[in-house]
Amino acid sequence: MIMKPQVITKDLRAELKTAIQNELKQVPELLKELDTKERLNVICKLLPYVLPRVEQVSFSLGEPTDWSL
Repeated sequence: MIMKPQVITKDLRAELKTAIQNELKQVPELLKELDTKERLNVICKLLPYVLPRVEQVSFSLGEPTDWSL
């Protein structure tokens, strides 16, 4: 019996989601095992997944500069 690619993808995603959730539960304990420098390095690498990047905002010529009503 041949399975549809969608079903395989759906099943694979569910398995991967479960595996990742199980690993994430272990992160606090794993971080405690690292020395300070390694822990900060890992936290810095994870930050983009938790906090959005701040980007500079500027206006272009012709755009309104007064937003009061």
